[in-house]
Amino acid sequence: MPPAVQETVRELVELSPVLAEVGERFTAAGFQIHLVGGSVRDALLAGASGRARVPGDLDLTTDARPEQTLEVLRGWAGSTWNTGIEFGTVGADVRGTRLEITTYRADRYDRQSRNPEVAWGDSLEDDLARRDFTVNAMAVSLGPDRAVTDPFGGLGDLIRQRLRTPGPAEDSFADDPLRMLRAVRFVAQLGLTPEDDVVAAMTAMSGELGRITAERVQAELSKTLLQDSPRAALELFVATGLADVVLPELSALRMEIDEHHQHKDVYSHSLTVLDQAIDLEKADPDAGSPDLVLRLAALLHDIGKPATRRHEAGGRVSFHHHEVVGAKLVRKRLMALKYPKDVVEAVSRLTFLHLRFHGYGSGEWTDSAVRRYVTDAGELLPRLHKLVRSDSTTRNKRRAAALAATYDSLETRITEIQANEDLARVRPDLDGNAIMELLGLPPGPEVGRAWRFLKELRLERGPLDPDEAEAALREWWAAQQA
Repeated sequence: MPPAVQETVRELVELSPVLAEVGERFTAAGFQIHLVGGSVRDALLAGASGRARVPGDLDLTTDARPEQTLEVLRGWAGSTWNTGIEFGTVGADVRGTRLEITTYRADRYDRQSRNPEVAWGDSLEDDLARRDFTVNAMAVSLGPDRAVTDPFGGLGDLIRQRLRTPGPAEDSFADDPLRMLRAVRFVAQLGLTPEDDVVAAMTAMSGELGRITAERVQAELSKTLLQDSPRAALELFVATGLADVVLPELSALRMEIDEHHQHKDVYSHSLTVLDQAIDLEKADPDAGSPDLVLRLAALLHDIGKPATRRHEAGGRVSFHHHEVVGAKLVRKRLMALKYPKDVVEAVSRLTFLHLRFHGYGSGEWTDSAVRRYVTDAGELLPRLHKLVRSDSTTRNKRRAAALAATYDSLETRITEIQANEDLARVRPDLDGNAIMELLGLPPGPEVGRAWRFLKELRLERGPLDPDEAEAALREWWAAQQA
């Protein structure tokens, strides 16, 4: 083990009194205890960058059985929990540091259900052998020696930025097919490049991903999208056929030609839109980052194109109403992946609205059209701004500048109208009680129809004084009775 790495390990333990104390307690009780997995990987990466730090949540492994672990923690940990105890994991909170301590495992997987047949192990090396990738198969002793155990060359792989499995990749992925999607995430999260045998196994076994629950797939896909630069990972996702299984609409975009002919296909265009949306997101000090809703919308905004492609005269290709079809496909796919309802609706809405701006022309929209643009977007307006701007991927600098300037003018008009009207809270100029009193109506659907008429009038003409609103309502109501 290089001296610099050993020094990083010592520094890591010294940075965390909790780590030192847990090591002392388990050692005094006659047990081995190691920091393991992603906690070691991330700590070594931080140390290599000169910023040694202890990860927020700590993964530990021990030869103590779960009930023995609980006994060691008694009176020291502020709280413990045993929701994972059937798999050998005991959780603990020690002065704000979260620990997950798992007994050495020697599991075999039921490759039909993918559930492990849990068996306790007595060997650290055997425990590391069952982990997903070599970069996660390293351990640091919290005993006095602070030794690093790295039987599969994970440190070298981390340094060389390569992704390997401890054993044959086919065996690893057969044990848990979700590991293939985790490989995709590590490309984005850690900048690792999978070895050829890993890619080959992912490609050959991609269909196995269909046996994983939607919730687990969604969690990994979201983690990938939330990384700083997910493009290379998504390209691997599609190239290996994994996307065909869980997000086929993305793979289908490779077949379509962008109607503007700047790109080989709509797939490349969509990845570029995602890249640009992430750049805008990061540059906005008022926006939360990373933004899952914006990133999903950027990636999926054109998935309605395959179903709407039409070959026109002169060799042109059109995708009329692909935003309408795409919004429906987005809703269906994200619901299948068990995304929260608010995320599903937001991404679908952004997909539906992403082409609306192209009717703006050179500023031909009336104030009414601007109001509708804002009210239809609602709280999604800042994201819609970023999505629309990101959707310009032309290599023609003059055209790109013209599109940006046009959208600047729209945003300026929105700001000017908002200075005089609260566009975020557009309401009719008369409320339901006033409508019922004026028209002599009881509560019911007729009041709702009148309310919607007044709201449309408000969007069309802007704020009205009460006399104007009442006159317009009476005129409308008389026409309804004729």
